Amino acid sequence: MCMNSQFVDAQTSNGIVRQARSDSVKRRPKDRKAQIAAAAAIAFSERGYPAVSVDDIASAVGISGSALYRHFPNKYAMFRHAALELTEALGRALDDVSVAPAATDAGRLREDLIAVIRTTIRNRRTAGIYRWESRFLDAADRKSVRAQAGAINRRVARYLSGSDPAMTARDETLVVVAMFSVIGSITVHNLLLPQRAMEQILLDACLAIDQVEGATTASRLEQSSLPGTVTTNKRERLLQEAVRLFDSRGYHDVSIEEIAAAAGLNASGMYRYFPSKGELLGAVFYRAADRLDLATAAVFDSATSHEEVLRALAAMYVELSFAQHELMSVYFSEMNNLLPSHRSDLRNRQKLYVVEWARVLREIRPELSAVEAKFVVHAALNLVPDVGRMVKFDGAAENATRLQMFMSAVLFGRHTSPF
Repeated sequence: MCMNSQFVDAQTSNGIVRQARSDSVKRRPKDRKAQIAAAAAIAFSERGYPAVSVDDIASAVGISGSALYRHFPNKYAMFRHAALELTEALGRALDDVSVAPAATDAGRLREDLIAVIRTTIRNRRTAGIYRWESRFLDAADRKSVRAQAGAINRRVARYLSGSDPAMTARDETLVVVAMFSVIGSITVHNLLLPQRAMEQILLDACLAIDQVEGATTASRLEQSSLPGTVTTNKRERLLQEAVRLFDSRGYHDVSIEEIAAAAGLNASGMYRYFPSKGELLGAVFYRAADRLDLATAAVFDSATSHEEVLRALAAMYVELSFAQHELMSVYFSEMNNLLPSHRSDLRNRQKLYVVEWARVLREIRPELSAVEAKFVVHAALNLVPDVGRMVKFDGAAENATRLQMFMSAVLFGRHTSPF
């Protein structure tokens, strides 16, 4: 028997039988580490770091937990690898951009944005990890990821149009963050378009943002009563403290006892209002959704044209998100931790909300298909948490107005005047 064969002869009491070679069975794929890294990145991106276990990742790859540990020492190492790989992939894509020496800044910006767009599309299932990295990376790794992201931002910022002569380095950073938020919006939904159409939608939105001029005023947005206002209502206090703790530390790292204590109750007292932490989280989400529905209805009742509706919706969404940024932050980041029934219901409400905006948008831009209009709406909405975090949800009207202008540029697809 040839030793290179897939089979070997084995002696038994009944004669010679053929068995599969053991070395064939034990042979591991050369790209096993890459398979694990990809599965981990998808899981972290879609479900968040705390909700994913090592066994989940191992099962997705089809191996045991002990086999996984040959390549990564722990779950954190996989998360760190995924976060670093995302920024490194964007850096490599920009390094590979080739333009003619005589190319204009506008041409260079276009090519850089196309490179970022294509990289994000290629990594669509894993690129959503940017939503989680700041909370779960340790200080040193967070600094490394942000240093890489800062270098990428500065690379793209070199070619901005600079239509506003008073544009500062901070202004440039906000513009690039807004562009990258538009591109990253495809990680928060699963709508499909042909790649060229998707690239064009995202590129047009980014270039529209590049044309937004700065706006400065001195007033501030009025802050909402939730969270932060002292109330004697125990249920309201529980909601307020849950929002604050979930926002600062994440749903999984906050216990029922901690929420109850922060509200001046014991754990048994909390159960009189909410039967579980999951039900409490659901109440937080329904609070955000109900307030958004009420504000949206008020816009439709008062606006007199499609364009006015869309502008008013953008202004309302920014104002509500800034005034209740802890509540909205929890709403954006903890969806996967909802009880299944709540998650299904609230996601349907989110979809209907996007459809409502998209319907108005198509009245203004009839060249967009229904799916394209939804892509544009998602891109505009995604600006609020991303740019909001960048400005620390500071309610200065300069920040709110700039963000509304970014949203308007994305939605209308052209340079627009200040709000």
